[in-house]
Amino acid sequence: MRRMTTTILAAAAASALALAGCGGASDPAEDPTDGAATDDGAGPSGSSEVVVFTWWSAGSEAEGLEALVGVFNEQHPDFEFINGAVAGGAGSQAKQKLQADLDAGNPPDTFQAHAGAELTDYISAGQIEDVSALYDEFNLREVFPDTLMDQLTSDGKIYSIPSNIHRSNVAWASVAALEAAGLPTDSVPDSLDAWIADLHTLDEAGIVPITVGADWTQLHLLENVLLAELGADGYNGLWDGSTDWSGAEVGAALAKFSEIIDLAEVNATNDWEPAMAGILDGTVGYNVMGDWAVAMFNAADSVAGTDFLYAPVPGTEGVFNFLADSFTLPVGAPNPDGARAWLETISSVEGQQAFNSIKGSIPARTDVPTDEFGEYQQSAMTSFAEDTIVSSVAHGSAAPIAVSEAMKGAIVKFTQGASDVDQFQTELAAATGGN
Repeated sequence: MRRMTTTILAAAAASALALAGCGGASDPAEDPTDGAATDDGAGPSGSSEVVVFTWWSAGSEAEGLEALVGVFNEQHPDFEFINGAVAGGAGSQAKQKLQADLDAGNPPDTFQAHAGAELTDYISAGQIEDVSALYDEFNLREVFPDTLMDQLTSDGKIYSIPSNIHRSNVAWASVAALEAAGLPTDSVPDSLDAWIADLHTLDEAGIVPITVGADWTQLHLLENVLLAELGADGYNGLWDGSTDWSGAEVGAALAKFSEIIDLAEVNATNDWEPAMAGILDGTVGYNVMGDWAVAMFNAADSVAGTDFLYAPVPGTEGVFNFLADSFTLPVGAPNPDGARAWLETISSVEGQQAFNSIKGSIPARTDVPTDEFGEYQQSAMTSFAEDTIVSSVAHGSAAPIAVSEAMKGAIVKFTQGASDVDQFQTELAAATGGN
């Protein structure tokens, strides 16, 4: 058994209270309220400052944000961008700070959130505005695919505008590690059972089969094992109540998840980048992570097909597990005109091209030229247009934050060895409302 952890259960359980999201960083960032605009829309210096709250504080995310700011400055020179990024915990620190500010009636001008059910609590609390009219003003209904519009709409209203689309269900493999274990180096298995067999082969060859990091990365892996085992309809049923969390099918999926975790190197203190590093240096067979990871491979000059492989998580071919970073218009935003200007930029052709070509995601718009995008991103654009779309729970699309947080608490107990599969299933059923 390869359950390798570096934190005690109590510490890991405490970390499960953090709110996770894609990407993440660990370097310090400025307080997003520094230089915040006043009630008349002007900052303390009299300029039209726009405080934009994100967790894009390092790496390709920060570089993508910088490119986006460049477009914003060109399109809206009358406004001054103020970086409200908060680093740490894959967005967890940012979300905690954001919620405190919203509860105190001190919102930024606009903030990053995952499109979908993650917005439910903000909507219910009356903390974000309906921005449906901006979709008409910016002519977005014609350029966002219908599948995306369905994901964005809540009771006939839309509360955010996406800057990008990410795919959750991507398996990344090291060609060197597969070759050392005597496994095929030109493809990954097409079923969950065949993949688990390959993980055993890697283990027997003395190679770490798969790495997993912090609680949100564990939930990320779990959602894709559930998707592989249950299929798109069964997976969707987990969130609409038509699939029984206490049923035998979910139990079978959790047994396979348990087998994968037993083979995994689990380091609950790692964010996704350290967990992925072994794929780059050839010491690890697999990692399951969203497609923001492609930027890490690009930065290392790794070549797809030669140094690494990417493919849908085995058993999920033909399904696109969706999440999207989006931006909102908070109720009481100090500079709502500046926030609308930012929303216009992030949804524009120029903004989406500049940002996504760096971040590793794909544009939400269907009319963005593809020639500046790499091989992976072009393949993801095709998949998003053709595949069945489902929503990520680890990244806020499938269920409210409280559900994903409770699921992470159950996962941490399980991966730390403090519960068995049956108890794990019971706790997941409770976390999701007993569906």
